[in-house]
Amino acid sequence: MTNLNTETIPFARPSLGREEEEAVLKVMRSGWLTTGAEAQAFEEEFSAFTGAPWALAVNSATAGLHLVLEALGVQEGDKVLVPSFTFTASAEVIRYCGGDPVFVDCAPGRMNMDVRACETTIRSLLKEGARAKGIMAVHIAGDPEFIEDLQEISRRYGLFLVEDAAHCFPVDSADGMIGTRSDAGVYSFYANKTITTGEGGMIVTSNSRIRERVCAMRLHGINKSVWNRYTEAGAPWEYDVIAPGFKYNMNDMAAAIGRIQLKRALSMLDQRKEAVRTYLEILGSSPVSRLLDLPEWKENHAWHLFIIRLKTDRLAISRNEFIEQLNKSGIGTSVHYKPLHMMTYYRERYSLEESDFPEAASLFHRVVSLPLFPGISRQQIERVCDCVIEILSSGDR
Repeated sequence: MTNLNTETIPFARPSLGREEEEAVLKVMRSGWLTTGAEAQAFEEEFSAFTGAPWALAVNSATAGLHLVLEALGVQEGDKVLVPSFTFTASAEVIRYCGGDPVFVDCAPGRMNMDVRACETTIRSLLKEGARAKGIMAVHIAGDPEFIEDLQEISRRYGLFLVEDAAHCFPVDSADGMIGTRSDAGVYSFYANKTITTGEGGMIVTSNSRIRERVCAMRLHGINKSVWNRYTEAGAPWEYDVIAPGFKYNMNDMAAAIGRIQLKRALSMLDQRKEAVRTYLEILGSSPVSRLLDLPEWKENHAWHLFIIRLKTDRLAISRNEFIEQLNKSGIGTSVHYKPLHMMTYYRERYSLEESDFPEAASLFHRVVSLPLFPGISRQQIERVCDCVIEILSSGDR
């Protein structure tokens, strides 16, 4: 590489400042660190922000998905449709409940689950007499494409629809914020998401049964929150255990960070959008544009990830070699995702082959996620693009 700029540009970086520091210090000085007033306030503010009747804070999006599936009654032998092209959390929570993930390929030329293949799979399951229970929708990179179609299919076949909206906050639609119009939606506040609490997540739902079950099960199956037990009149040790629950609650320090981050959510989304426009402007007009597929610009998109797809048939280098050269130049990258049907556990348990889901498998060998985070500068993006252009130009057949 001829670029002499040696600055390391990370793949992702959280946007945190003095307000978040002060919010955490306030909690530390209060003497109450676990789930309490901050978590309750975060839930109320998040509910108002999203328009969801209820928002329920948890310690990760994975925990949130597990709680929702448990509340919906997923059990041994139940089948839940899920894309193969996603992170393992989307499928592993089905296994937590004893159910089986039934993988669905990507739509041709897309990253989200193929709606037609989804319906065909449902029909096959029903014909076999299998217990098709629901659909797990995943909005890859923050794109809610096809969610309306999946909502219609779930209604038609009497299946639940849960949105793994870990990538997709905050995105509005004509029917309300993405994640709020299904049985439940679950957002992630992991360190690289639009807003972060370090680790954490939020469930949104309009289903009172889900709300009641989650409220108990996220903290050991106890029927009364620890905050209410210690702040209301009566004996705090007087509570009931209604089921063997989990330890999935969000602590007040994380919630305090989340409350500040929520105020900045739209601003940070705008910064992501501006960065994406810059990437598309530079790479789309470059001489190597014919060597890659760029994401299509969409306004209603969270832009959690900026994923390019290499046209490897036109290149003398592989996707991995491309990444290695970027990394040597100080450019952070990632790959989203290696499809789950290619992972050892799922491949062996369900006797799957790479060719079973050709669209997802093909994507895996072509995708590269470039640096994207609030505060990334135009100069940094230009440097990333310069490196991409130089590597692809030298690798052009």
